[in-house]
Amino acid sequence: MSGLLRDLRSADWPSDSTAQPAVALLLHGYGSNEDDLTALVPALGLTLPWASLRAPLELGTGGAAWFAITTPGNPDPQPLAAATEQIWAWVDAHLAASTRVIPIGFSQGGLMASQLLRTRPERVLAPVILGGFVQASAQPGDDTLKKTRPPVFWGRGADDRVIAAAAITRTGAYLPQHTSLVERLYPGLAHGIDAAELIDVRDFLAAYAATGSLSER
Repeated sequence: MSGLLRDLRSADWPSDSTAQPAVALLLHGYGSNEDDLTALVPALGLTLPWASLRAPLELGTGGAAWFAITTPGNPDPQPLAAATEQIWAWVDAHLAASTRVIPIGFSQGGLMASQLLRTRPERVLAPVILGGFVQASAQPGDDTLKKTRPPVFWGRGADDRVIAAAAITRTGAYLPQHTSLVERLYPGLAHGIDAAELIDVRDFLAAYAATGSLSER
Protein backbone atom coordinates (compact mmCIF):
# COMPACT_ATOMS: atom_id res chain seq x y z
CA MET A 1 0.00 0.00 0.00
CA SER A 2 2.39 2.66 -1.23
CA GLY A 3 1.96 5.83 -3.24
CA LEU A 4 -1.01 8.15 -3.42
CA LEU A 5 -4.50 6.70 -3.64
CA ARG A 6 -6.22 6.56 -7.01
CA ASP A 7 -9.24 8.80 -7.41
CA LEU A 8 -12.06 10.13 -9.54
CA ARG A 9 -12.80 13.85 -9.39
CA SER A 10 -15.71 16.06 -10.31
CA ALA A 11 -15.56 18.16 -13.46
CA ASP A 12 -15.36 21.31 -11.33
CA TRP A 13 -12.38 20.12 -9.31
CA PRO A 14 -10.32 23.27 -8.73
CA SER A 15 -7.02 23.70 -10.50
CA ASP A 16 -6.07 26.10 -7.73
CA SER A 17 -7.11 24.53 -4.44
CA THR A 18 -5.99 27.56 -2.43
CA ALA A 19 -9.27 29.29 -3.34
CA GLN A 20 -11.45 26.32 -2.34
CA PRO A 21 -12.80 26.40 1.23
CA ALA A 22 -14.16 22.83 1.23
CA VAL A 23 -14.44 19.70 -0.92
CA ALA A 24 -16.31 16.41 -0.47
CA LEU A 25 -14.50 13.07 -0.24
CA LEU A 26 -16.41 9.92 -1.20
CA LEU A 27 -15.17 6.79 0.59
CA HIS A 28 -16.50 3.45 -0.65
CA GLY A 29 -17.08 0.26 1.30
CA TYR A 30 -15.29 -3.09 1.41
CA GLY A 31 -15.04 -4.77 -1.98
CA SER A 32 -16.27 -1.76 -3.91
CA ASN A 33 -14.35 0.91 -5.81
CA GLU A 34 -14.09 4.61 -6.56
CA ASP A 35 -16.97 4.49 -9.07
CA ASP A 36 -19.52 3.35 -6.51
CA LEU A 37 -20.63 6.41 -4.54
CA THR A 38 -20.35 8.86 -7.44
CA ALA A 39 -23.86 7.83 -8.53
CA LEU A 40 -25.19 9.39 -5.32
CA VAL A 41 -23.85 12.88 -6.06
CA PRO A 42 -26.96 14.23 -7.85
CA ALA A 43 -29.30 12.95 -5.13
CA LEU A 44 -27.15 14.54 -2.43
CA GLY A 45 -27.31 17.93 -4.11
CA LEU A 46 -23.57 18.41 -3.81
CA THR A 47 -22.54 21.79 -5.13
CA LEU A 48 -18.95 21.47 -3.94
CA PRO A 49 -16.14 19.81 -5.88
CA TRP A 50 -15.72 16.17 -4.92
CA ALA A 51 -13.20 13.38 -5.21
CA SER A 52 -13.93 9.67 -4.85
CA LEU A 53 -10.93 7.76 -3.50
CA ARG A 54 -10.04 4.12 -4.17
CA ALA A 55 -9.07 2.17 -1.08
CA PRO A 56 -5.44 0.97 -1.01
CA LEU A 57 -5.93 -2.79 -0.49
CA GLU A 58 -6.65 -4.48 -3.82
CA LEU A 59 -8.87 -7.56 -3.52
CA GLY A 60 -8.24 -8.97 -6.98
CA THR A 61 -11.89 -8.79 -8.00
CA GLY A 62 -11.97 -5.23 -9.30
CA GLY A 63 -12.77 -4.05 -5.80
CA ALA A 64 -10.68 -2.73 -2.96
CA ALA A 65 -10.73 -2.35 0.82
CA TRP A 66 -9.38 0.11 3.33
CA PHE A 67 -8.09 -2.75 5.45
CA ALA A 68 -8.49 -6.50 5.79
CA ILE A 69 -11.35 -7.74 7.95
CA THR A 70 -10.13 -9.70 10.96
CA THR A 71 -12.69 -9.40 13.76
CA PRO A 72 -15.87 -7.88 12.25
CA GLY A 73 -16.62 -4.51 13.80
CA ASN A 74 -13.29 -4.39 15.63
CA PRO A 75 -10.50 -3.78 13.09
CA ASP A 76 -6.83 -4.00 13.95
CA PRO A 77 -5.66 -0.48 14.85
CA GLN A 78 -2.41 -0.55 12.86
CA PRO A 79 -3.76 -1.17 9.31
CA LEU A 80 -6.65 1.17 10.05
CA ALA A 81 -4.21 3.91 11.06
CA ALA A 82 -2.16 3.24 7.91
CA ALA A 83 -5.23 3.61 5.69
CA THR A 84 -6.18 6.82 7.51
CA GLU A 85 -2.73 8.24 6.88
CA GLN A 86 -2.97 7.36 3.20
CA ILE A 87 -6.14 9.41 2.91
CA TRP A 88 -4.45 12.32 4.66
CA ALA A 89 -1.44 11.97 2.36
CA TRP A 90 -3.80 12.32 -0.62
CA VAL A 91 -5.44 15.38 0.99
CA ASP A 92 -2.08 16.99 1.73
CA ALA A 93 -0.92 16.39 -1.84
CA HIS A 94 -4.03 17.73 -3.58
CA LEU A 95 -5.52 20.39 -1.31
CA ALA A 96 -4.38 23.55 0.36
CA ALA A 97 -3.89 23.42 4.12
CA SER A 98 -6.89 25.73 4.57
CA THR A 99 -9.30 23.52 2.58
CA ARG A 100 -11.61 21.42 4.73
CA VAL A 101 -12.91 18.01 3.71
CA ILE A 102 -16.44 16.67 3.97
CA PRO A 103 -16.07 12.87 4.11
CA ILE A 104 -19.05 10.83 2.98
CA GLY A 105 -18.44 7.15 3.56
CA PHE A 106 -20.38 3.89 3.41
CA SER A 107 -19.65 0.83 5.58
CA GLN A 108 -15.84 0.57 5.82
CA GLY A 109 -15.75 3.97 4.18
CA GLY A 110 -18.01 5.27 6.94
CA LEU A 111 -15.45 4.12 9.46
CA MET A 112 -12.78 5.95 7.48
CA ALA A 113 -14.92 9.12 7.56
CA SER A 114 -14.99 8.87 11.34
CA GLN A 115 -11.23 8.28 11.39
CA LEU A 116 -10.61 11.50 9.49
CA LEU A 117 -12.71 13.38 12.02
CA ARG A 118 -10.98 11.75 14.98
CA THR A 119 -7.43 12.30 13.71
CA ARG A 120 -7.59 15.83 12.30
CA PRO A 121 -10.86 17.36 13.48
CA GLU A 122 -9.81 20.86 12.41
CA ARG A 123 -9.71 19.74 8.75
CA VAL A 124 -13.08 17.95 8.70
CA LEU A 125 -16.51 19.46 8.14
CA ALA A 126 -19.91 17.74 8.53
CA PRO A 127 -18.87 14.09 8.05
CA VAL A 128 -21.45 11.55 6.89
CA ILE A 129 -21.28 7.96 8.17
CA LEU A 130 -23.57 5.57 6.29
CA GLY A 131 -23.84 2.01 7.59
CA GLY A 132 -20.54 2.50 9.40
CA PHE A 133 -19.10 2.72 12.89
CA VAL A 134 -16.18 4.02 14.96
CA GLN A 135 -13.21 2.01 16.11
CA ALA A 136 -12.57 1.20 19.75
CA SER A 137 -9.13 2.70 20.34
CA ALA A 138 -8.67 6.34 21.33
CA GLN A 139 -7.68 8.79 18.60
CA PRO A 140 -5.67 12.06 18.68
CA GLY A 141 -8.68 14.32 18.14
CA ASP A 142 -11.07 12.81 20.67
CA ASP A 143 -10.44 15.40 23.38
CA THR A 144 -10.90 18.22 20.88
CA LEU A 145 -14.18 16.75 19.67
CA LYS A 146 -15.56 16.62 23.20
CA LYS A 147 -15.17 20.40 23.29
CA THR A 148 -16.15 21.38 19.75
CA ARG A 149 -18.99 18.86 19.13
CA PRO A 150 -19.13 19.19 15.31
CA PRO A 151 -22.23 18.02 13.41
CA VAL A 152 -22.07 14.40 12.23
CA PHE A 153 -24.64 12.38 10.31
CA TRP A 154 -24.91 8.68 11.19
CA GLY A 155 -27.48 6.68 9.26
CA ARG A 156 -27.99 2.91 9.17
CA GLY A 157 -30.53 0.30 8.28
CA ALA A 158 -32.62 -1.24 11.05
CA ASP A 159 -32.15 -4.63 9.35
CA ASP A 160 -28.38 -4.31 8.83
CA ARG A 161 -26.78 -7.66 9.70
CA VAL A 162 -23.33 -6.84 8.32
CA ILE A 163 -22.04 -4.44 10.97
CA ALA A 164 -21.44 -6.22 14.27
CA ALA A 165 -23.80 -5.32 17.10
CA ALA A 166 -20.87 -4.44 19.36
CA ALA A 167 -19.67 -1.87 16.81
CA ILE A 168 -23.12 -0.27 16.66
CA THR A 169 -23.27 -0.11 20.46
CA ARG A 170 -19.80 1.45 20.60
CA THR A 171 -20.68 4.03 17.98
CA GLY A 172 -23.96 4.86 19.70
CA ALA A 173 -22.03 5.61 22.87
CA TYR A 174 -19.14 7.53 21.27
CA LEU A 175 -20.86 9.90 18.85
CA PRO A 176 -23.27 11.64 21.29
CA GLN A 177 -20.34 12.32 23.63
CA HIS A 178 -18.06 13.79 20.96
CA THR A 179 -20.32 15.30 18.28
CA SER A 180 -23.60 17.08 17.67
CA LEU A 181 -25.09 13.92 16.27
CA VAL A 182 -27.82 13.65 13.67
CA GLU A 183 -28.77 9.96 13.86
CA ARG A 184 -31.25 8.18 11.62
CA LEU A 185 -32.41 4.56 11.66
CA TYR A 186 -34.26 3.29 8.57
CA PRO A 187 -36.87 0.52 9.03
CA GLY A 188 -36.67 -2.24 6.45
CA LEU A 189 -33.21 -1.19 5.24
CA ALA A 190 -30.41 -3.76 5.38
CA HIS A 191 -26.75 -2.94 4.67
CA GLY A 192 -27.33 -0.31 2.05
CA ILE A 193 -28.54 3.20 1.28
CA ASP A 194 -32.10 4.05 0.34
CA ALA A 195 -33.97 7.10 -0.97
CA ALA A 196 -35.11 8.24 2.47
CA GLU A 197 -31.52 8.26 3.72
CA LEU A 198 -30.33 10.22 0.71
CA ILE A 199 -32.94 12.89 1.40
CA ASP A 200 -31.81 13.13 5.01
CA VAL A 201 -28.16 13.37 4.01
CA ARG A 202 -29.00 16.03 1.45
CA ASP A 203 -30.76 18.08 4.15
CA PHE A 204 -27.85 17.57 6.54
CA LEU A 205 -25.28 18.75 4.00
CA ALA A 206 -27.41 21.72 3.02
CA ALA A 207 -27.65 22.73 6.68
CA TYR A 208 -24.10 22.15 7.85
CA ALA A 209 -21.62 21.70 5.01
CA ALA A 210 -21.26 25.43 4.43
CA THR A 211 -20.67 26.43 8.04
CA GLY A 212 -20.21 23.33 10.18
CA SER A 213 -22.12 25.08 12.95
CA LEU A 214 -25.37 23.85 14.44
CA SER A 215 -26.13 27.39 15.61
CA GLU A 216 -26.04 28.67 12.02
CA ARG A 217 -28.56 26.26 10.59
